[in-house]
Amino acid sequence: MTGTRSVEALAEALRALKTRSGHSYEQIGRRAHLGRSTVHRYCSGASVPSEFGAIEHIAKACGADREELSRLYHLWVRADAARETPDADSEAREPGARRRRWPWWLPVALLCAVALVAAYAWFPTGDDRPVPARSAISAPSWTSAPIPIAPEFVGVTTNSNTGLMPSFPVGSVRLWNSSTGWHDLEPERGRYDWTVLDTLTGSARANGVPVTMTFGNTPDWAAPGSPRTPESDGSRRDPPQDMADWDRFVRAVVAHAGDRIGAYELWDIGSPPDFSGTVEQLVEMTRLGSRAIRELAPGAAVVCPGFADLWSPAGHDWMQRFSELGGFEHCDYASVKVNPRSASDPPETMIELHARIDATLHRGRGGIRLWNAGWAPEVTQQRRVEPERAADHAVRYFLASLWSDYERTYFYNWGSDRVPMVLQPLGYAPTKAGLFVGELQRWLTGAEITSCGQGERAGLPGNVWQCRFLRAGRPFVIRWTHDGTALLPPEPGTTRVRHLDGTSASPSERMPVTERPVLMEIG
Repeated sequence: MTGTRSVEALAEALRALKTRSGHSYEQIGRRAHLGRSTVHRYCSGASVPSEFGAIEHIAKACGADREELSRLYHLWVRADAARETPDADSEAREPGARRRRWPWWLPVALLCAVALVAAYAWFPTGDDRPVPARSAISAPSWTSAPIPIAPEFVGVTTNSNTGLMPSFPVGSVRLWNSSTGWHDLEPERGRYDWTVLDTLTGSARANGVPVTMTFGNTPDWAAPGSPRTPESDGSRRDPPQDMADWDRFVRAVVAHAGDRIGAYELWDIGSPPDFSGTVEQLVEMTRLGSRAIRELAPGAAVVCPGFADLWSPAGHDWMQRFSELGGFEHCDYASVKVNPRSASDPPETMIELHARIDATLHRGRGGIRLWNAGWAPEVTQQRRVEPERAADHAVRYFLASLWSDYERTYFYNWGSDRVPMVLQPLGYAPTKAGLFVGELQRWLTGAEITSCGQGERAGLPGNVWQCRFLRAGRPFVIRWTHDGTALLPPEPGTTRVRHLDGTSASPSERMPVTERPVLMEIG
């Protein structure tokens, strides 16, 4: 697509939204907090904004949904690139235009850089040589009858009390760090403040996104003198001194929310140091909470309190004791915080952690379906992951969870930029990681998974991973590496290769496999 066509494609999409909305340029400008002439320039293709935010405001003023915002972002990226790099025709038509003067040394430096890259990546045979993985990771391969992927599988934990929702597709949202803790909703015994909860559940419903409500943060009045949480609101780590307060609170939330909440997680983290009560108290809270939910909202899913610190034996001992005391018998799902040791580690390393979790549940006689509730809050102390790698890791975080048979996965988090892998800061456009997660949601919608295989046992190089799927009876394969690259023929019968940036191409005889997953459509 040439520069002119890229700009016109963006303008045409904006004009279509304007026409559908019935608003004038002036009305859109008022709603988007932009001038009438500015809106007209963008809709006519006379100019392209340097930030996507202006396009997003115009689109939302015209009633654009998440899919349309995602498409607009892709169009804006191409148009913005065209604005920075005019095509040859436009330069020829404008001989008087001032050309940027480059430093005399830049061509020499570029030539050296190209030579260096060529020496590294190209060899005399004319073939690309695969880059070996720096470390070996393995996982058990498996095959099954088709297993439907839950529509809610690709989830995010929202880190906002504003009511804003992701502008890229997701399957569900989990409410935590969103001013919806017990301390926020019942600041005094018997006095409830539903303002934020109503805003969030109303917005989620308007966006067609199912909600998981996560309990936590005991109010000071219910556990006076107990250890404080890291929050600045005075909330406590202990269970309430009177369990009747807990029972009454859960019933109040469920009765108020009605069908706006589809699942309830009975505590964010139910293990030390985040929870300072006993295992017996946690089991009792689980029993009471589950009973209340099943009486008042029998269609809602009941999720046991979350367990964290699972790379350490102490975390497993606590979860096993909860299981032995019958805690999981009160729930439909177990919630565990499953993640690599570091955000910069390959997400596939957490499959090892899942094997440990599975063994612990087996020892505790706690056979139960699993949800991955994402990173524990201390992830905010880790270093930022480089954006390109973060985009790959965010997608593979979900694929590694799918490999391990989690029915739902919540990425921590959406809305904040204080995490190592940022999906979308509040009020800004999605990052590449956010856009890629949205594309993965499209890939998995309506799909069933049939197998996952890795390395030599699956007939693949040691660093290559792939899973097989069906959608409406048609197979497709998602393939990637945990590190390094490989060069392989496409899956037999491949007719189209889809990429996470939304583009697609015909298959080639030998395809590079990288840390960025690709989808191969078959037949």
